[in-house]
Amino acid sequence: MKTQLTLLLTAVVLICASFLNAQQPAYDFIISGARIVDGTGAAWHFGDIAIKGDRIAAMGDLHNAAATQRIDANGLIVSPGFIDVQGQSEFNILVDGRAASKITQGVTTEITGEGTSIAPLNDRLLEDRRPEAAKYHVDLDWRSLDEYFQHFQHARPAINLGTFVGAGGVREYVIGKDNRPATSAELEQMRQLVAQSMQQGAFGISTALQYVPDVFATTDEIVELAKVARSYGGVYFTHQRSESDVIFPSLDEVFAISQRANISTTIWHLKTAYSENFGKIPEVLRRIQAAREKGIDVAASVYPYDRASNDLIACFPSWVVEGGTEKMLARLKDSAQRARAQKEMETPSSAWENQWLGSGGGKGVMLVHILNTDLHKYEGMNLEEIGRQMGKDPKDAAMDIAIADRGKSQVVISIMDEADVRAAVSSPLVTYGSDSEEQAEDGPLSTTKAHPRAFGTMTRVLAEYVRKDHVMSLEEAVRKMTSLAASRVGIADRGILRPGMMADITVFDPSTVQDVATYNDPLHYSIGVKHVFVNGKPVLLDAKITGERPGRALRGPGYKGQ
Repeated sequence: MKTQLTLLLTAVVLICASFLNAQQPAYDFIISGARIVDGTGAAWHFGDIAIKGDRIAAMGDLHNAAATQRIDANGLIVSPGFIDVQGQSEFNILVDGRAASKITQGVTTEITGEGTSIAPLNDRLLEDRRPEAAKYHVDLDWRSLDEYFQHFQHARPAINLGTFVGAGGVREYVIGKDNRPATSAELEQMRQLVAQSMQQGAFGISTALQYVPDVFATTDEIVELAKVARSYGGVYFTHQRSESDVIFPSLDEVFAISQRANISTTIWHLKTAYSENFGKIPEVLRRIQAAREKGIDVAASVYPYDRASNDLIACFPSWVVEGGTEKMLARLKDSAQRARAQKEMETPSSAWENQWLGSGGGKGVMLVHILNTDLHKYEGMNLEEIGRQMGKDPKDAAMDIAIADRGKSQVVISIMDEADVRAAVSSPLVTYGSDSEEQAEDGPLSTTKAHPRAFGTMTRVLAEYVRKDHVMSLEEAVRKMTSLAASRVGIADRGILRPGMMADITVFDPSTVQDVATYNDPLHYSIGVKHVFVNGKPVLLDAKITGERPGRALRGPGYKGQ
């Protein structure tokens, strides 16, 4: 009798469990009726995609499957979330976790850390960050990469973020901004900092060899640090030493570093800058391909615009910036040193990247971002216009702004040719990076102007170079934005649509996707991106930003944490 009762109770439990399971949807989301572009470069195909938790759970014909929410993607493209291999949002994401200008162009992951990374920091480096932190009320409560990632997660980010450890930042940590070789003891300290960052999750090492202090590093120094990154499975990304008059020797240095350190290498924002170098991109691409045929693992990224952007002080000779902010300000205030710098700004040189001259002078340098609120009236104007308003030579205006803003101002510079941009954008070896931090149409990150690439890098590729100019197929563009980007960085679980992969997914209308931001009016979100999922959660639904903040810190292959 007892046995029969037990069996009866067991049967009732099983029936109830079966009934309850039948009421539970199998999936959280099903994206149905889509044209799937899976990120591999393969031709699109119709199908459905199911999401369960943070992963892609199933693909195929799922019309009979149950889900908490079903999204009709008829007429739309479903692709992996786009990976920005040169995002700069490691600070801005702490200010506004929405990453609004990025998710509205389909970006789900950023890789950051160009030359100088968010960590490691010491007292001197922290002090240099305080003006920006004070403006945006960010607590500088980290020194190591681990501590930064803790802050990052508390900020509730909408996107994933990974970073390199910047060789320039490591050099500044140990040596400062002095123009001298590292001693053996200093180089060993730099090696240890790289090793620590790799163990805490950096994807590799990076350089920005046009700028102080990276410009002072020798090839040998970079090789030694790259070897440390490589020992943890890391890669090397670089803003190469020259993008203009000595670009071919600069490429040779890139190849040498890659070969000597036996490290996968990617050149950021590939370009041939200044009018005398227009038309050289095909030869640059040929040399990269030739290096690959010799067994050197080198490729590149690009942003699809013919203007660049960086700090205003990059318009000055490197010796002006050497030694740090206070020494720079003293030189700019000294009439003799100011006159020397201005003369060099008007003189062709292969000793430094003269972006002032390469931009055609003040008329080609537009001020877009200033911390000092007294100077905001000049944002969106070029230095020639600002000089007229101030009643000064444009070079004097630039230097006075640098003094008043303590070197924190940013500019957009006219230095590239569209035919070169098109050739680089369409190359199979080239992925995409915005080289810009996230911004927004509203909130604290809407108070300054920007380069339009912050809002439209990915959508411009899809609109201008796929739909309009047909320089590559949609499948190829998506491959370059996703699986190619993931493979260059070393991200294993994103960049392809497959069951088991992380559910970073972008859904867009190929007939309407479009960048809207312009140089003169940049603060506008892209259109045509309908839905964006990050780790299985919708951060954009029906082209509207949601309250979801599922972004995660992505760690590289040397990570030793839990």
